[in-house]
Amino acid sequence: MFFRQLLAKEATLSYFFGCGSCHVGVVVDPVLGDEDWFITEAAKQDVRITHVIDTHVHADHYSGGRALADRTGALYCLHESNAERVKVPFEPLKDKQRIEVGNVFIDVLHTPGHTPDSICLLVTDKRRMGEAKPEPWFVLTGDTLFIGAVGRPDLAGRETEMAGQIHTSLHQRLLNLPAEVEIYPGHTSGSVCGAGMSGKPGSTIGFEKRWNPMLSMERGDFVAALTREIPPRPTEMDRMVAFNLGRAA
Repeated sequence: MFFRQLLAKEATLSYFFGCGSCHVGVVVDPVLGDEDWFITEAAKQDVRITHVIDTHVHADHYSGGRALADRTGALYCLHESNAERVKVPFEPLKDKQRIEVGNVFIDVLHTPGHTPDSICLLVTDKRRMGEAKPEPWFVLTGDTLFIGAVGRPDLAGRETEMAGQIHTSLHQRLLNLPAEVEIYPGHTSGSVCGAGMSGKPGSTIGFEKRWNPMLSMERGDFVAALTREIPPRPTEMDRMVAFNLGRAA
């Protein structure tokens, strides 16, 4: 497997990974304007980009997902709950769906809370983990779980309800993964998508369970804490969301 992490605008972390021996790769959460970087990296790696995935409809930056998919012929993918919202063609992803990319496979985890459509991507390299019982290597957590923090719950306008959904998503979908599974989030420090996140670009499930203060809280305390410290809304949020929904040029 090859793996690239790109620090982009608005403290966004984008990803490019896949199977080098089968010459195929996947891009996750690209920012508009970074398309050339991914195309150049694909040429260096001698791979074809087959999927471009946004972990949710972003509110803090303009997504480059559709533009990159158009340029490379890749599938542009979002969670299926966007069927009535997004006005451009996309490949709908379902909870527990498996995407196979050569010797790499990706399991889709629907993790609503930050937004209703949020997903995380659990990635396994069959060649590294063994064919008999492959185990996951890492999880791309989008804006659900950050290093030292969790995603903001207010973007859908129902912060108390959504904070409870984040708690459920964390405890039912992510924190039951093996402790050694690596975490790669959608943002680093400086982003408005969560409060108190670390500048470290990665962690593990085990480390976050021990040291991330939000993950040891009971549901009521978690909801109270998460709704008490909400950052200012992203600049140009409405325009960004409209663009990412395909409703504006």
